[in-house]
Amino acid sequence: MSETIVLGGGCFWCVESVYQNVGGVEKVESGYAGGNTKNPTYEQVCSEKTGHAEVVKITFNPQIISLTEILEIFFIASHDPTTLNRQGNDVGTQYRSIILWSSSEQLATAQTVINRLNNEKVFNGKIVTELKELSDYYPAEEYHQNYFKKHPMQPYCLFSIPPKLAKLKKHFPEKLLA
Repeated sequence: MSETIVLGGGCFWCVESVYQNVGGVEKVESGYAGGNTKNPTYEQVCSEKTGHAEVVKITFNPQIISLTEILEIFFIASHDPTTLNRQGNDVGTQYRSIILWSSSEQLATAQTVINRLNNEKVFNGKIVTELKELSDYYPAEEYHQNYFKKHPMQPYCLFSIPPKLAKLKKHFPEKLLA
């Protein structure tokens, strides 16, 4: 039986690209969550008036990859969880680090992973990832889905995504798709 978690770590194209290369991940969809506006558009989310973050909805097989492993990849390979409302040159609340949980088990797992990574001083700073119960999730427009696969030469993607994929390969080689 599949499980789903919604994660935001900056531009959804980047996070999507990481998880599309992870074994046990069945589906990755870019979208918006964490805010108040119903059915927001990309332009509305970028205005920072909706409260939404750019997120990815990850559907995975917990028999192959655990939620703990999904979250370790999230923190270590897909973004910098120590920067508030920014990832690199992307600045704004829509780029915040956020885990939108849908069960008490997901929340507990997220808290455990965050505490462990902070205690082990994996990063130079403390993790500032927001933990919020998932209320509404809205898929992003079709042109945002599978963006890097469709536009591998797009300059932003060429600059941002390969370093994340290199981290994935370095830290989680056993989790890469065969």
